Amino acid sequence: MAIERTFSIIKPDAVERNLIGKIVSHFEESGLRVAAMRKQHLSRQEAEGFYAVHSERPFFGELVEFMTRSPVVLMVLEGENAVLRNRELMGATNPADAAEGTIRKMFAKSIGENSVHGSDSPENAAIECAYFFRSTEVC
Repeated sequence: MAIERTFSIIKPDAVERNLIGKIVSHFEESGLRVAAMRKQHLSRQEAEGFYAVHSERPFFGELVEFMTRSPVVLMVLEGENAVLRNRELMGATNPADAAEGTIRKMFAKSIGENSVHGSDSPENAAIECAYFFRSTEVC
């Protein structure tokens, strides 16, 4: 199995409800290690740049508003097959479709306020990690 890194965001809905510790514990107890972490209030420019791939989608403006309304927790997670493991731990985007015990099933409020983001591939993980963290910040 390959040790890799992935990117994760604890979104505003979860931060507002003081779920940071519970979500980080879920990652750690499932074999992922926090290699970098920072709490930050995203600017509009940062959110628009990060989610630029969705800029033509009808939900883009709502997504940017949501991601900038209050602080988020940005993380680089590390472990065996970290990208796939994180995706499994998060669960389906729509919490109604998420498996029991997944973060979104336990904590998400809706498909729009789904508590966490995670990279969908090793290639995107590298891009997303570098978007928010300098290499010297990842240990």
